[in-house]
Amino acid sequence: MTWWGHATVLVDDRARILTDPLLTGALMHLHRRAGLVPHPPPRLDAVAISHLHMDHLHLPSLAQLDPGTPVLIPKGAAGLLAKLPVEPVEVSAGDVVPIGDATVHVVHAVHDATRWPWGGPRGEAVGYVVQGAGTTYFAGDTSVFDGMGELYPGKLDLALLPVWGWGPNLRGEHMDPAQAAGCLPMIDAEVAIPIHYGTFWPRGMGWARKRVFHEPGREFAEHARTTAPSVDVRVLEVGTSTEVRVSPRGA
Repeated sequence: MTWWGHATVLVDDRARILTDPLLTGALMHLHRRAGLVPHPPPRLDAVAISHLHMDHLHLPSLAQLDPGTPVLIPKGAAGLLAKLPVEPVEVSAGDVVPIGDATVHVVHAVHDATRWPWGGPRGEAVGYVVQGAGTTYFAGDTSVFDGMGELYPGKLDLALLPVWGWGPNLRGEHMDPAQAAGCLPMIDAEVAIPIHYGTFWPRGMGWARKRVFHEPGREFAEHARTTAPSVDVRVLEVGTSTEVRVSPRGA
């Protein structure tokens, strides 16, 4: 997998799936402060959208994708893609969607469902588990919730967990580094990678609380050493990749 910053991850496991693509140098009042502006990855089998906030469902980024690319999007929001050449596929928690030679399980998340700042369609936030040779959990944006350990019936090889946001303060239904590390014993993943931090920041606020721009990933790893010492936590730089080797179940 490759982390392109914020919640944009390319998962390559029997299918090439891009999560919440944000492929620009700026978004409204935010600007990219880490990593190069990514190009759309070639040969995508699908895009997975976790919820409708503009830093996750970013229409200018989706407009860069190849025509006909399937875009999994929360139910009720397909109309937002009407002017784009992509193919919307509405999904809800509990759905199972074949993508390439992989299977995508749509799972529950707890996060605001509105399309800010102008309102419009609502679509309940979701996460995704990509089942290929291994299993990858992409949480999107979520807070910790009851039943998080029952999202997927099998063992998770990789968990992509949000550990902050895009500004000096964390509001709403998000996880901070300690909360994200606290959910590791529940989800029982072999490898965990922190995402959703250290990429975008409000213009003119480079001086404000620099720690919460740079440090959430490392803080997540520190907390995980206590809450889930057996988990292999990998803190990536924006634009870098890692490979998760999958052991046979029961080995």
